[in-house]
Amino acid sequence: MLKKVDVLLITLTSPIKVGIYERNTLIETIESDERSSDILPLIFDDIFKKYEVQKLFYANGPGSFMAIKVAYIFLKSLSILKKIPLFATDAFYFNKNEPIKAIGKLYFVKISSEIKTQKLEIAPEVVFTLPNELDYNEFSNITTPLYMIGAVG
Repeated sequence: MLKKVDVLLITLTSPIKVGIYERNTLIETIESDERSSDILPLIFDDIFKKYEVQKLFYANGPGSFMAIKVAYIFLKSLSILKKIPLFATDAFYFNKNEPIKAIGKLYFVKISSEIKTQKLEIAPEVVFTLPNELDYNEFSNITTPLYMIGAVG
């Protein structure tokens, strides 16, 4: 019998990070520098051979548009085909609310619960980490991507 787990995916920067959680606790980490469109099917094939996946979680932005789209389409498809619930939260949950690069010198910042863009002269290093304990209260079943940038002037 396979161990029942939840899977968390962060594809906003390289490396892609996948966390395997048993009863909210991180038990395995998978990282890859390959393109998410190439590696996600292989990673998840291995996961489904080792575990019974109960829930899927991901960072739905802000960040790389293409990475967010690929992650969303991939996970939404898995969710529908395998009848596994999908949940999402913004990327700030995974980087201690630090600014996230948008375009040029613009960065996404989260003030209270509102995400805005702000010009920053000094670029902070953006590091996303898998939490050791997954707080389900931080996630929503509203899983559409957060693209966040309209016209840039």
